[in-house]
Amino acid sequence: MRQLYQYLMTALLALLVAGAAQAQEATHRGTADEAVAMVKKASAYLQKNGKDKAIAAFNDPKGEFINGDLYVFMIDTSGVMLAHGQNPKMVNKNLMELNAGGVYPLKEFLKLTSGPAGKGWVKYMWPNSISKNMEEKNTYVEKVGEYVIGVGIYK
Repeated sequence: MRQLYQYLMTALLALLVAGAAQAQEATHRGTADEAVAMVKKASAYLQKNGKDKAIAAFNDPKGEFINGDLYVFMIDTSGVMLAHGQNPKMVNKNLMELNAGGVYPLKEFLKLTSGPAGKGWVKYMWPNSISKNMEEKNTYVEKVGEYVIGVGIYK
């Protein structure tokens, strides 16, 4: 009986630790360095595997391009969202006229990435996919061939 009790307590402790780890991951706020690193990883993936495979990977809700509140998105130069790791309803839509608190993020992404650096940060208001609150978001974007890849962080 004592062994059964010890086994059940060990199992319960393991479940509690696993649950705490999942809760911590869900509340983890991505950092600027993590966002840049994820964009670099996504850019390399796109260059190595091509557009179609990259779009599938970036849209995979259980894939390697989503981590807590960080997720990859990919647009083309006309403003069509090709991949969005958190909101599949945005995919295949032209979002050039999307207004986020007075900022048109896609226009800003394209303007910034068409400059000499081809990369940078854009600030706007956006609903946090985890907290569901409107929050300030800073998104890092890079031009990769004829596409723009980005990952944002919430302040």
